[in-house]
Amino acid sequence: MKLSDLSSETLERIKSVRWDRIIEKHEGPEDWESVLKCEEPEFIEIEGCPVLLPVDKSHHPNIRVLRAIWSEGKNSVTLFLSDTTYEDDPFFSGFMAVCDRLKNEEFFIAIVYHEWFIIERAEVLQ
Repeated sequence: MKLSDLSSETLERIKSVRWDRIIEKHEGPEDWESVLKCEEPEFIEIEGCPVLLPVDKSHHPNIRVLRAIWSEGKNSVTLFLSDTTYEDDPFFSGFMAVCDRLKNEEFFIAIVYHEWFIIERAEVLQ
């Protein structure tokens, strides 16, 4: 799936969605209209589902999904990601995203995208 395949109506619906971020100590709500205007995002496939993250498509080769947690009904997914585009150190290359399915569509769009420090899982966790 590609953004260029979507109807103008669907693109307008995407532009109306707001998302929350904490990236490089900048936080606050953003809207997808500015992402589509200032970046070149594209769908990335995660476990067979197209997901739109607020990152440039040039990041895709550097993104690795560490964990995907799907909601019951598969209308939402929480992702833990490693994006080594700017930083190779695992501690500084982590991101967490919460993505929801757009109504009447087969793809997901990020509504939360935060930095996440990748830390070793404690041995006491399953």
